[in-house]
Amino acid sequence: MTVAARPLFAFDNSYVRELPGLYVDWQARHAPAPRLVLLNDALAEELGVDAEALSTPEGIEALVGNTAPEGAASVAQAYAGHQFGGFVPRLGDGRALLLGEVLDVHGQRRDLHLKGSGRTPFARGGDGLAPLGPMLREYAMGEAMHALGIPTTRALAVVATGDDVARETMLPGGVLVRVASSHLRVGTFQYAAVHGGPDLVRGLADYAIARHHVAAREAPNPYLALFESVVEVQASLIARWMLVGFIHGVMNTDNMTISGETIDYGPCAFMDAYDPATVFSSIDEGGRYAYGNQPGIAQWNLARLAETLLPLIDDSSEVAIEAATEVLRSFADRYQRHWTEGMRAKLGLVGEQPGDGELITDLLAQLHAQHVDYTSFFRALSASARGDTEPARSLFLDRPVFDVWAQRWQERLVEPEAASATMDRVNPVYVPRNHLMEAALAAGTAGDREPFTTFLDVLARPFGERPGLEEYAAPAPAGSEGYRTFCGT
Repeated sequence: MTVAARPLFAFDNSYVRELPGLYVDWQARHAPAPRLVLLNDALAEELGVDAEALSTPEGIEALVGNTAPEGAASVAQAYAGHQFGGFVPRLGDGRALLLGEVLDVHGQRRDLHLKGSGRTPFARGGDGLAPLGPMLREYAMGEAMHALGIPTTRALAVVATGDDVARETMLPGGVLVRVASSHLRVGTFQYAAVHGGPDLVRGLADYAIARHHVAAREAPNPYLALFESVVEVQASLIARWMLVGFIHGVMNTDNMTISGETIDYGPCAFMDAYDPATVFSSIDEGGRYAYGNQPGIAQWNLARLAETLLPLIDDSSEVAIEAATEVLRSFADRYQRHWTEGMRAKLGLVGEQPGDGELITDLLAQLHAQHVDYTSFFRALSASARGDTEPARSLFLDRPVFDVWAQRWQERLVEPEAASATMDRVNPVYVPRNHLMEAALAAGTAGDREPFTTFLDVLARPFGERPGLEEYAAPAPAGSEGYRTFCGT
């Protein structure tokens, strides 16, 4: 008796089934010579997927979109968005496709999504393709953020297409296979509100509650509770970004998830010297999405979500606005609570004391004034708790000023040895520093995978210092101040 081959993925398609009007059926552009560049074996295992089967020619054809895996419902998702403050009522997946959803080994529903798979009806004049380099960047960034404990989309694979992509020069093309809790965005709600009205928004909100915010279903006002839950997860997420020095680069409303995961690693980067005005994105000429602006922008984006939910919150617009505004105002306190708790952990502070806020503020002012590397400082400070002040002190030009602050900090510590251990658990040694990322991407794009896979291995264990990896922990070299990142479109 012949045994039927096991499907590559056990797909379900709840988004397609439950949300007509928020997608178009579409197929990927054919890739002429697909080649597997990276496969995330650990993520495949988490998804309950056979990594060996994905590595076969048949598996690679499915990963690049040349063939539709059994059970897939290939669609381009619709969404709108405020891009740099200006509203665009119809954006959508211009170069991406949702293949479907799988239940992972923990019973969690996860989207499987192709990025760089060709033009869709939402492409708006773009070619729908992606250079290999930006897809490798998204893979590395997602894995780095995951290792840092920050909610994020991740990549199951990167496949070279065999095509060249026209940008400033001709570049090799690639497709990223992205895994997310979902691709529901603030922009999805905006699209539903503009093109479908309250009924479509209600269906989308019910779907979001069932998939991400189940507790809201039992609340007296489920849609207000949904909004409050999204405000909370985003306050937590942005605080985590800020604590590690991450700059998203393009915080448009179509890049803010309802689940609270980081999504769309385009012109993103990690800050080197501490400066709230830091911008790396080549398209953010006005600094709208600078490091220090991220909490405020998140709250602004959430206000746009609230606008779409008002008809669901209450029949009276006045009552709905008042209720939603009260929740929206809570974002600042929620963010500050998450950020302050995280900063206390970074400094090894146990409990809460009245002078903590001033201690933190004074430190950040010094880091800024003296152009101190953010990641290096916090890791070096744990040595100070053990009695070795030189690693942190040496990062400052005006060391006596730092000494005054350090004395205050030392007096605040309860148990210095325990504080040092706590600090090492939250202050990474290794982050995807920009100069290292560029070197790894250049090698990976040119076909030399070894530097890139080494880089990934370093990023996978960010908190433990390892001999021989000193270059990965070192600050950016002199002359890196003008570094710019690009989204690959």
